[in-house]
Amino acid sequence: MATNKETTPQWKTTIIASTSLQNHDTNRMLSAQQHRIRFSNSVESGVFIFPLSGTAFLLIDPQDHLEPFEQSGLIERIKMFVQVHRNSFLLLYAPFNGKRELEILAVIQHRFFGSNLRILPVRNNAEIVKGMLTIAKATSKPHVDSICNRMSQARAHIIKSSPVWEMLRDTL
Repeated sequence: MATNKETTPQWKTTIIASTSLQNHDTNRMLSAQQHRIRFSNSVESGVFIFPLSGTAFLLIDPQDHLEPFEQSGLIERIKMFVQVHRNSFLLLYAPFNGKRELEILAVIQHRFFGSNLRILPVRNNAEIVKGMLTIAKATSKPHVDSICNRMSQARAHIIKSSPVWEMLRDTL
């Protein structure tokens, strides 16, 4: 019997990445999965953009901001990223959850609470790639339509077979 991986064609997409990420291990991992990566000087440093899904990911490593966090300019950088990209995700690279990483996470969460920024803590390059691809695939065109269709079918099935809904229909 064929497995799902054998019958489902591998998902491939084009990714626009900042030239600052040209030598990053994530690019090699994405290329190995046959995704097309285009580097651009006009993309902010540390950003991956998935045009088909309309998502953008900003990779932040707290080790790159050794000066006091408030003075590092990171908040302003994230603020600009959120203003430019409607569907934005922050990949907070923290190989271990030390006190400093948790403080930075708390400050960012508190500062951007209520915005369209979603924070995804990641521990290694494999988690960076997996997180980006999972989100980008789920929000890209044919897949988002399929997910919506399956959710609609599940909802209809629940309503049809639920004793609670049956009771409510009887009372109306």
